[in-house]
Amino acid sequence: MFDLDRWNEIWHALAKNKVRSLLTAFGVFWGIFMLIVMSGASNGLKNGIVEGVAKFATNSAFLWTDRTGEPYKGFKRGRYWNMNSDDLEYVKTHVTEIEHITPKNFGRFNDAANVLRGKLTGSYNVKGDYPDYVLIDPVNVLKGRWINEMDIREKRKVCVIGEKVYETMFEKDEEPLGEYLKISGVYYQVVGVIRPETRVNINGRTEESIFIPFTTMQQTYNMGNQVHFLAFTAKPGVPVSVVEDKIKSAIKKRHSIAPTDEQAIRSVNIEKQFQQMSGLFTGIAILTWIVGIGTLMAGVIGVSNIMLVIVRERTKEIGVQRALGAKPRTIISQIMLESVVLTTVAGYIGLSLGVGLLELVNKVLESQQTDGSNEMFFRHPEVNLSIALAALAVLVVAGLFAGSIPAKRALSIKPIEALREE
Repeated sequence: MFDLDRWNEIWHALAKNKVRSLLTAFGVFWGIFMLIVMSGASNGLKNGIVEGVAKFATNSAFLWTDRTGEPYKGFKRGRYWNMNSDDLEYVKTHVTEIEHITPKNFGRFNDAANVLRGKLTGSYNVKGDYPDYVLIDPVNVLKGRWINEMDIREKRKVCVIGEKVYETMFEKDEEPLGEYLKISGVYYQVVGVIRPETRVNINGRTEESIFIPFTTMQQTYNMGNQVHFLAFTAKPGVPVSVVEDKIKSAIKKRHSIAPTDEQAIRSVNIEKQFQQMSGLFTGIAILTWIVGIGTLMAGVIGVSNIMLVIVRERTKEIGVQRALGAKPRTIISQIMLESVVLTTVAGYIGLSLGVGLLELVNKVLESQQTDGSNEMFFRHPEVNLSIALAALAVLVVAGLFAGSIPAKRALSIKPIEALREE
């Protein structure tokens, strides 16, 4: 234990070199401050992205068609083709690893203002969907309901509209359910209003889209049995890539497409995207620690240098202590404690200000989001307790490291030579 006199000696020693001590302490302060801020910022980015897709089915993938990339069975390269409803039934029967599979079509209208209601007009994405699609990309039903099986079987002319469509095509507080929208010349009754629960947008933002039954779109807009897009999930324990390859092989076989043609069917594997995202965040965390600790080490080297200066200026004092019988561990503990105090105080201030800044940013972000939407890509910048404890541990170790070299220098001082020092 060190008594009050010892602490006074420490502060007196640092005070005699206050300018150099402050500059050196700033290096430690800045290192720990940057470590905390960068760590919190990376967590904020991670939280924003993860929360934006948290409810999306991670065991899913999407398929759509493109021009063929290879000649095959008499067909030339560059052939246009489409999937169809028969492909969907075939895949359901022959690929047993599928949990959910649902088609999706997109309205391809030439008119700019494709939606009318009285004197109001708008241009929106129109999509044909099955009820199961929300099992992959969930939505929050604000009013009414989502598309159901009866809509599909009876090819009803009903629609579900996004929140932004409702705000534009209806007056504030006006009841939309039961009202009609004229979509590219055909009237549809509004049965629901939705808000997306994820930020995954397929062919346009969900809140700015209108959804009609898949079979209704095929019939009303003369699409025959075309399928523009397939979404599916794999059963638990089955890699999505396995199901993806099987579905591609089955469809290629039915449409006389070369098995090696990678261009004819495009796809996005959400499972792989999430794995890449996880690797990216791990890389950001590692980079944060490398940069933060590197900056902190620069400050620690500065602390070591200032302690060497202090030892140099206290040569006579240390010599007197050695002459009076001070033990080596007393000298070592004194120098190292001064180093630890300098680094810990500077680091604690940096840690506190870093956490305070992150909390301030978090409050500002929360105040800007008042409508319950999920639009922000940066959320809850925070530092985990484990990171804070690790930072404190780094401070103590850094202080001991910074004081070790000056302590050895102090022990090398011979009492006789120290007493002669002016």
